[in-house]
Amino acid sequence: MTPRTTPSRLAQLWQLGERAIALLEHLQPVALLAARIYVALVFFRSGLTKIRDFDTTIALFMDEYHVPLLDPTVAAYLGTAAELLLPVLLVAGLATRFAAAGLSVLNVVAVLSLAEIAEAALQGHVFWGSLLALLLLWGPGRWSLDRRVLPALRRRMLGAGGESTGRYTGARTTPQP
Repeated sequence: MTPRTTPSRLAQLWQLGERAIALLEHLQPVALLAARIYVALVFFRSGLTKIRDFDTTIALFMDEYHVPLLDPTVAAYLGTAAELLLPVLLVAGLATRFAAAGLSVLNVVAVLSLAEIAEAALQGHVFWGSLLALLLLWGPGRWSLDRRVLPALRRRMLGAGGESTGRYTGARTTPQP
């Protein structure tokens, strides 16, 4: 019979750390949803502002925003449409990576098209870009339509045993505990 040993302090700290990590991992869906909602609200409100007085929006695109490669009127329409449609997808978690990529492009173009940008405004764009990068890299999380819709869509496109050359971008393919 072996004597009963108590875990060392180091082992107890290790176990405490593992419990903390498990708790944090359970919070990931909440954090990803919060990121989706926050960024979506920023862009959607901007789109609402543009659509309220579209004549002023077109004037801003002609005089102040210098969007490369696009006619100012086309840029105004495309930018406003993107700011109103992509956030809806983002909140729903539907085509999340597509929406995050589109808003990322919009975010970068917004920064590049201004001749002068205040430091605080630039920091806002950097923060939004960071959240969009997080969504591009990690996806929408469990609480999303992507999690429900994309596996069925993938099976339909590739067949039941279909193989693809790229990594599936929807829900995890391995079961979660």
